[in-house]
Amino acid sequence: MSRTGKKAIAIPSGTDVAVADAEVIVKGKGGTLKRALHPTIAVTVANGEVSVVPSANTRLARALWGTYAAHIRNMIAGVNTPFAKKLQVEGIGFKAELAGKTLKLALGYSHPVIVSIPEGIAVTIEKNIITVSGADKEQVGQFAASVRALKKPEPYKGKGIRYEGEVVRIKQGKKAAGATAA
Repeated sequence: MSRTGKKAIAIPSGTDVAVADAEVIVKGKGGTLKRALHPTIAVTVANGEVSVVPSANTRLARALWGTYAAHIRNMIAGVNTPFAKKLQVEGIGFKAELAGKTLKLALGYSHPVIVSIPEGIAVTIEKNIITVSGADKEQVGQFAASVRALKKPEPYKGKGIRYEGEVVRIKQGKKAAGATAA
C-alpha cells in the first residue's frame, strides 16, 4: 500500500487538472504540463481533488501508484510556483554567460563549452551562480545535472560546477600527505 498514493491531491485555485486519452494535463499560471499514464493506474478528478488508484492488483501497479501520485503533485506545484536549482561555478578563469538560448561555459578547457537550453526552462546567471528554473521538476533537475556533469567539483582544490550548498570534501595533496608521514 502506498502512503503517498492513498492521499488525495488538492487542486489549488487557478489550476486545472484533466485526464484524457491516457494522459494527465495540468494547466496553471506557470504553463501546461502533460504526462502519459500507465494502463495499470487510474486517475480521477472530482470535488477539487485528484485521486490515484491502481486499476489492477499487480506488483507493477502497486509500484507505480505512489510514483504517479508524486508526479501529479509535482506537476500541480510546478505550474503554480516554478522549481529552481542553483549551480555554483568555482575556479580561477571559470565563468558562465548566457547567449540567447545557449549557455556558454569557460571550464578550463581549450574551448568554451556551449549547452543549448531546452524549451520550458529559464536560466539566469548572476556572479557565477547559474539558476535553472521551470515548471517541470524532472526537466529542471535533469538539465542542472547535465550542466554539473560537464565539470564536476574535483576533490583537491574544489574547482568545478557544484549545487549551491553542496559540500565537497577536500583531500590532502601529495606534499601535505608526504610531509606528515615523515
